[in-house]
Amino acid sequence: MNFNSEVIENAVQSLSSFPGIGKKTALRMVIHLINSNELSVNEISNSINKLKTDLRFCDECGNIAESSICSICANPLRDDGLVCVVSDFKDVLAVENTATFRGKYHVLGGLISPIDGVSPDDLNISSLLQRTQDNNINEIIIALSATLEGDTTTFYLSKLLKEYGVKISTIAKGIAVGGEIEYADEITLGRSITNRIKYDI
Repeated sequence: MNFNSEVIENAVQSLSSFPGIGKKTALRMVIHLINSNELSVNEISNSINKLKTDLRFCDECGNIAESSICSICANPLRDDGLVCVVSDFKDVLAVENTATFRGKYHVLGGLISPIDGVSPDDLNISSLLQRTQDNNINEIIIALSATLEGDTTTFYLSKLLKEYGVKISTIAKGIAVGGEIEYADEITLGRSITNRIKYDI
């Protein structure tokens, strides 16, 4: 693809690095930006920059936040006694979109995967155990993808959490085996949360 401009070529290369964005789509986006006024382009640029400068991880649960505590943890209407454990903040967004869960979250930051060099020590597990010990948590829902890594992590967590006497459940298998939480449709994921089942080891 001949761009006749190094500036355009670099912009296309940058935009095509986004998931699902090919070079043709990236070129259309670049052309749109060229035709936009400077104020609009600056607003887009500032919004993107703020993703790296104004966001952090919640000290309580590990979700994305704009301050030390995320809006979900800070919400007094959420049920402190119900915690949903997910792999990534994308999964928090997916569960929230179902509008069926009114508890709080704990983001692990990944899944146990020896092949990829991810061990339990690399995940946000110790803080989950600390939350379970320090707070009046009645139930922990382990909502991880139905993959080998997800099942391994679920089994590992359930063994650790069993010592705390807390009820442990997993989402119902409306999520297909091998399926990723973030790609599940809202109805299926919502029903999986609502119809969660007790996890026994």
